Amino acid sequence: MNRTILLAAAILGGTSIILGAFGAHGLKALISAESVQTFETGVRYQMYHALLLLFVGSTNYISDASKTKIFYLVVVGILFFSGSIYGLATNVLTSFDFKTIGIITPIGGLLLIMAWVFMFIDFLKKQG
Repeated sequence: MNRTILLAAAILGGTSIILGAFGAHGLKALISAESVQTFETGVRYQMYHALLLLFVGSTNYISDASKTKIFYLVVVGILFFSGSIYGLATNVLTSFDFKTIGIITPIGGLLLIMAWVFMFIDFLKKQG
């Protein structure tokens, strides 16, 4: 599972760099400055959680069971949270109205928070 977590961390981190560059350079002429800031929020949280997965996949301080839970919570959380933010920020560029699925943004945020909580609980359980 550590290999899977580390591969996901690398993919999520790399795509956050690509999306950040796209947001900073490619979107400025297409969407409002406020929407660019919103897009950058999605990028920032994606990178934060890519780094979290990098740590989770590299440490022995977290049990394998918790690593699995954290991995799935982070991946789905990023898809829901950052993914919906990307859609909402670029809503004017598509024919699909991302506002109709905007409810998944806070659900994604909750999943990301739960990942941190599982990690915290595992740290509390760890002896020595």
